[in-house]
Amino acid sequence: MSIRITPLTDPGSGDSGRRLAWLASDAGGDPVGSAFLRLFGRPEVRHLAELEVNVHPAERRARVGTLLLDAAVAAAREDDRRRVVADVPEGSPGEGFLSARGFRPVLALTFARLPLAQVDAAALEALAEEPRPGYRLVSWDGIVPGHLLNTFTASRRAMADMPMGEADFGVDVWDADRVLAAARAIEERGESLHTVAAVTESDGSIAGFTELVVPGDGKGDAQHYGTGVLPEHRGHGLARWMKAESIRRARERHPDLAGLLTDTADGNVAMRAVNDALGYVPTHRILKYQLDL
Repeated sequence: MSIRITPLTDPGSGDSGRRLAWLASDAGGDPVGSAFLRLFGRPEVRHLAELEVNVHPAERRARVGTLLLDAAVAAAREDDRRRVVADVPEGSPGEGFLSARGFRPVLALTFARLPLAQVDAAALEALAEEPRPGYRLVSWDGIVPGHLLNTFTASRRAMADMPMGEADFGVDVWDADRVLAAARAIEERGESLHTVAAVTESDGSIAGFTELVVPGDGKGDAQHYGTGVLPEHRGHGLARWMKAESIRRARERHPDLAGLLTDTADGNVAMRAVNDALGYVPTHRILKYQLDL
């Protein structure tokens, strides 16, 4: 089968990076596959590109995926990227495809869901109300209040030492502009961002936070974004405390929500234990593969 690979123009470019795209078509011009390559723009991840290859099941084993991957990897090299990463479901044909082309598994993520109808409301209430000496909970919707912007930005380093296997994702650096831009992007998509944070009583600084993004119509499943506790404040049960409050608020304010989704690196034993204790049920695993250029 004769395959043609056509580069496409993707308008989704910005300060955080740009995306390249390719379409594979057969001799008759019918689409049989596609590839996307995200070229990250922030300095700390300037070495990295993220790949997605899709081939129609009926067209597999005809070199469609190989030709798309070759085009994307060549573009990554041309842009001086050192690593290409790709996500594949555990047990899918993508594992063998990537392994045969020099990729290696570097990280496993377990995805889990909390069915809100099955939550023990009394137990959740007790956990959220349980005092943590030296700390109090605060919460906000959307963009962080101005008086908390600096300390919230500083607290983002709580995510910097998450166990990430052998993946080379660099150091994730946040400043106030990026914090505000991320919140605005969620708002512009028509979704709602809800944040719960643990504040130290001694100086009012944020010790940890958890974020939840709710669909605009308040239905279906909401998605947990970041949850982190600064190293110097760990060991006090703050992650479970904050997440319990986040769940409680979601149930009260969005009664039509069906569940909450989260994903956690398999090596992040502490956060997986928090999710298990709160009733999250694993649904599937995603493997991250990496190609060193």
